[in-house]
Amino acid sequence: MQNFTCPTCGNQVYFDNLSCACGAALHYDPEARKMVGDALSCANRDSIQCNWATDPGTPLCRSCRMSQIVPALAIGDNRMLLARAERAKRWVLANLSNWGWFTDADPGGRPRFLMLSENTGGQRAAQIVMGHAGGDITINVTEADELIRVQRRHQMGEQYRSMVGHFRHELAHFLFDRLSRCPGFCDAFRRLFGDERADYAAALQRHYAAPQDPGQDFITAYATAHPHEDWAETVAHLLHMVDFTDSFVSAGLSMDGVPADYSAYADDDAEYLLTIAAQVAIAINGINRALDNNDLYPFVLTPPIRRKMAFAHGWLKNHAARAI
Repeated sequence: MQNFTCPTCGNQVYFDNLSCACGAALHYDPEARKMVGDALSCANRDSIQCNWATDPGTPLCRSCRMSQIVPALAIGDNRMLLARAERAKRWVLANLSNWGWFTDADPGGRPRFLMLSENTGGQRAAQIVMGHAGGDITINVTEADELIRVQRRHQMGEQYRSMVGHFRHELAHFLFDRLSRCPGFCDAFRRLFGDERADYAAALQRHYAAPQDPGQDFITAYATAHPHEDWAETVAHLLHMVDFTDSFVSAGLSMDGVPADYSAYADDDAEYLLTIAAQVAIAINGINRALDNNDLYPFVLTPPIRRKMAFAHGWLKNHAARAI
């Protein structure tokens, strides 16, 4: 994620800041992808600290308009959990806007988010299953509680689980639906990922009964379950790598092999992008280990995985030219 500056004083500010240390109010303009001062505030600015600007006659910003259902904010920690979840959503949407997704120039459909909580005021509900169906993306805001998320990471045997990751994964399913309308996509997809028309429910049942080792062909064990999940996991990890590489360069950091002016979102060469991202990940993994922290990115990009990521990169980055 790029660095931002206060339009009033020029000091560095951050993506979710509502104000600058100089006292100026801040708004993130999602179309211009920069901080502005004089703007119409999203109606959710006070309730969940949404700092995005909105358009005249539209109370909610671009991101908040996508949330069709939200939990009852007066119950328990729901307000805090929704605020954290919506911040992760805004981050991912801002990332995707670098490739023209969901901008004013993008004529395609938008996802509808069902932001649900397991705390409904009575007895805690059963665990909410996140997923995508027909343009509706269900997100369990309960996992914005870090302790709960860590517990479920261990329960699920996952190396990586975050709210940003959930949004990237579920949005990948939505993006698949849009890309599948483009001539040539599905045939090329099936050659790499398999036939997504295979029975999904039966595939998941087999996966949970006997999870497979991802081996050399899949980025995670869950990716082995079905071609749809292989795609969603591949896209989520591609977005992880593009964004942490972009953030590395934007922070002014440098290392051998990474050009000082490198732009991860602008690069059309997926193989070069993945090589640089892997170098950045290895370096930061070393720093984290010096602090006895978990690796930033504990995954290995084998040749089959890189081919899948390159395929996803080409279609996601260049979707505007395909008029979908």
